[in-house]
Amino acid sequence: MRVFVDFEASSLKKNGFPVEVGWVFEDGAAEGHLIRPAPGWTDWDASAEAIHHLSREQLEREGVPHDVVARRMVEALGGHDLFASAPSWDGKWLSLLLRAAGFPRHTLRLRDTEIAQAESAGEVLDGLLTPGEAAGAIADIVAAVRTEAERHTPRHRAVDDAQGERQRWLAVRRRAQEKAAALRAP
Repeated sequence: MRVFVDFEASSLKKNGFPVEVGWVFEDGAAEGHLIRPAPGWTDWDASAEAIHHLSREQLEREGVPHDVVARRMVEALGGHDLFASAPSWDGKWLSLLLRAAGFPRHTLRLRDTEIAQAESAGEVLDGLLTPGEAAGAIADIVAAVRTEAERHTPRHRAVDDAQGERQRWLAVRRRAQEKAAALRAP
């Protein structure tokens, strides 16, 4: 099953670390965790806090220990197709979290959400267009949904942003289904 994953972080600097993770399965089931920092995770950027509105004190007080979050992610997400809108950044936070908990950094892997979108549209349009036509139609659908999504500001909370990625994936699938229905119409 496809799963959309998002992280919030302490900073975008080299020593930044994950402060929140959320994921949403394609069926809508969701889960999120504030992450209590691991020992040695000290880099904090006030501008990042101003975006996600999570303080280090709140993480210390309400966060789940980093190793518990990592184990839960491996348990819940292993064997699924994981997607993120910014897989290089989210992958960095995922890798750091996994390694801090003693897991190999590639225990879980993220791919770009646009891959999930294109795969779904391709499944819907399969056999209805030539490969070249399908590629063009899929690119147009994904671009239209991306343009529409850019009009909305992300909330910068992990589950909400992962839910937004799922909604964009659903929008691509819906547009592909509309295109398929139009192609099948007499």
